Amino acid sequence: MSTPTALSMPFPGSVISTGSTDKVSILAIQRRLNQLGCGPVAEDGVFNIATFDAVELFQARSVDKFGVPLKVDAQVGPMTWGALFGEPAVAPPPAAASPLIAQTLADAVKEIGTLESPLGSNRGPRVDRYLRSVGIDPTQGSFPWCASFLYFCFQSAADSLKVANPVIKTAGVLDHWNRAGREGIPRLSNIDATATPSLVQPGLIFVITTGNGNGHTGIVEKVDGVQLTTIEGNTNLDGSREGIGVFRHTMRRISQINKGFIDYRKS
Repeated sequence: MSTPTALSMPFPGSVISTGSTDKVSILAIQRRLNQLGCGPVAEDGVFNIATFDAVELFQARSVDKFGVPLKVDAQVGPMTWGALFGEPAVAPPPAAASPLIAQTLADAVKEIGTLESPLGSNRGPRVDRYLRSVGIDPTQGSFPWCASFLYFCFQSAADSLKVANPVIKTAGVLDHWNRAGREGIPRLSNIDATATPSLVQPGLIFVITTGNGNGHTGIVEKVDGVQLTTIEGNTNLDGSREGIGVFRHTMRRISQINKGFIDYRKS
């Protein structure tokens, strides 16, 4: 017996779960759950306990577009929605990048493959340039450089376009986050980004806090549902902080960005 085919439906832009009032989306979810044998649930547009249980059952049986088992949490986010309704339902249309963002991403791509010399030293010809761009003398110590790398990429793009660089000049990841808040630069919290993944767009700077006042940062190159492609400095192949070079990563998810995102797209 073949699985019933669902018409492609666009993701509504926010997570559907208990307490949601989007009756149209809830009704569509209920109908699809019944089609797939995860019911029976009443098709009434109310996200009740029966719908909760049916969503969990579907998630327990299903994988996302990357073949990863869905998180069983009874929340219909982009990945669960995509598994329910088909691939075209997941990805929101990308926002048009500003010239500065487009050039910054292009310049960041050119830096992929840069490695410290020697490895583990926080030094090297290119790394020294990243650090000097934020006013740090790399000969005076060993300095984490993920935030410096981002500033360097934005500054390089701004120089090419002959415009001002709007990015806060700092080598501190959490200092960048905190000053952005004080200076009125748009920020997207982890809570808001997880609830409405379509708000996350290429060009945003992600910020992760790793404890004890430390953090890690990079730039979003691509968004695919809740999966991010990022370009990061001072990292390793596994995405850890205090790494050895500049890498492109595809393993991060929006929910894992535990601090949030800084948005310079309209600056």
